[in-house]
Amino acid sequence: MVRRFAFLLVALLPASCAQRDREHRVVVSVPEQRMIVFKNDVEIASYPVSTSKFGLGDVPGSRATPLGRLEIEKKIGGGAPSGAVFKDRKRTGEVLVPDAPGRDPIVTRILWLRGDEPQNCRAFGRCIYIHGTPEERFIGQRASYGCIRMKSADVIELYNMIGVGARVEIVNHFLADPAAQTGG
Repeated sequence: MVRRFAFLLVALLPASCAQRDREHRVVVSVPEQRMIVFKNDVEIASYPVSTSKFGLGDVPGSRATPLGRLEIEKKIGGGAPSGAVFKDRKRTGEVLVPDAPGRDPIVTRILWLRGDEPQNCRAFGRCIYIHGTPEERFIGQRASYGCIRMKSADVIELYNMIGVGARVEIVNHFLADPAAQTGG
């Protein structure tokens, strides 16, 4: 019994001590509906996104997008086909094409966010994600229910680029605003 427990402990240890991604930083500008990805402070990618049509905040039930510093806590859906539908973070078996009529499920990939500040500390419990949407025609507009939506091809690229622990900043200013970048 002791040997079995020791084996189990050793088997689980590497997973619990996995290196968190501290090279990547994702910045989402709400006014621009745009995401920029940095690696070691060098811009490596930019994508159009969709934030909440219900505004900004972290109140449960508000369907608002939280502002501030967050982290990628979990990645779900690696290897799923583009357009794969997720319900309660599990694949349903259904696959939708972009702009499929009728429904608006979470598709393709899920990057589950955990808030690092009092202003966004409920994000994980509210299931705030970066995820794919079949409603790609609305990317670039405020159209989500709190999450950060992306085109399926873009969220696959992002998912493959960054790891658990990558920092995410959701800001309410333009990314090229020098006053915002210097804190002024």
